[in-house]
Amino acid sequence: MSQAPDQQSGADDASKPVEQWVTGDEPMTGPQHSYLTTLAREAGEEVPDGLTKAQASELIDRLQEKTGRGA
Repeated sequence: MSQAPDQQSGADDASKPVEQWVTGDEPMTGPQHSYLTTLAREAGEEVPDGLTKAQASELIDRLQEKTGRGA
């Protein structure tokens, strides 16, 4: 799993599954939303409202793969 662009060192352990993140159930951050908007536009998709940090991270991973940005 790639690290979301807004994560600071030690904030969440990117090596853990997102289900185990301490802050994973908090709302996605501004930087996550901005990056997701860019990825979604490139992928021809929409960013759902109300995503958590963990859900946003998983969507980032999927869209990076789809757009080739995660390579």
